[in-house]
Amino acid sequence: MAIRKIVHIDEEKCNGCGLCVPACAEGAIKIIDGKARLISDKYCDGLGACLGECPQGAITIIEREADEFDEEAVKKHLSQRESEKPAHSHQGFSCPGSRMMELRHESESSKRAAKAFHEGDISVKIRPQLSNWPVQLMLVPVEAPYFEGADLLVTADCVPFAYPNYHLELLKGKTVVIGCPKLDDGNYYVEKLAEIFRRNDIKNVTVAHMEVPCCHGLVRIVEEALNLSGKDIPLNSVEIGIRGERKN
Repeated sequence: MAIRKIVHIDEEKCNGCGLCVPACAEGAIKIIDGKARLISDKYCDGLGACLGECPQGAITIIEREADEFDEEAVKKHLSQRESEKPAHSHQGFSCPGSRMMELRHESESSKRAAKAFHEGDISVKIRPQLSNWPVQLMLVPVEAPYFEGADLLVTADCVPFAYPNYHLELLKGKTVVIGCPKLDDGNYYVEKLAEIFRRNDIKNVTVAHMEVPCCHGLVRIVEEALNLSGKDIPLNSVEIGIRGERKN
């Protein structure tokens, strides 16, 4: 043991997004119980390549007593991890409300919920089309079963409120993630989406955005993410007017 520089992860700040995991070439960080954790001191070289990948600022370099960095142990660890890697290694989130789920709507209760009724201005009730949870891009894991072979819908978060046919015309049959290109961290979204594209077999991507100029930034974010990922995935854009009309 020696006093040396080593990674420290603040669990209060960590939201389990997982961006630090691929940034650690030594495989020293793993998502466990919805939080990034240093699995062994001897795997961490203390150089901090993962620091810039954390959007929450949860990772710092500190000095403390720790096992020396062991390059041979790292090689053995990486080799073993590759041979044992499951199809989907995400461990979920600590908050039950953000737990990764695939949603099914074939149940009898769902069918009953979809029956038409008449009350005031409302004349019909459609069956819900949401097939994955969570949907906010800050919360979704970078690997999930619902991303495999998916038609991915990247939605500006105002679109479902403005477009009355959102569920049937845009969301149906798709996996969805949402975000705001004006209020959220665009650079983080580029990196997060790029990692999703790299790690999963996404068939195509649709970007649904509002007609206002700032919302076009979502298209740019997805384009940059696709370029960063190195994947050639078809991209389609749908523009929605603020009065609820589809522009294209």
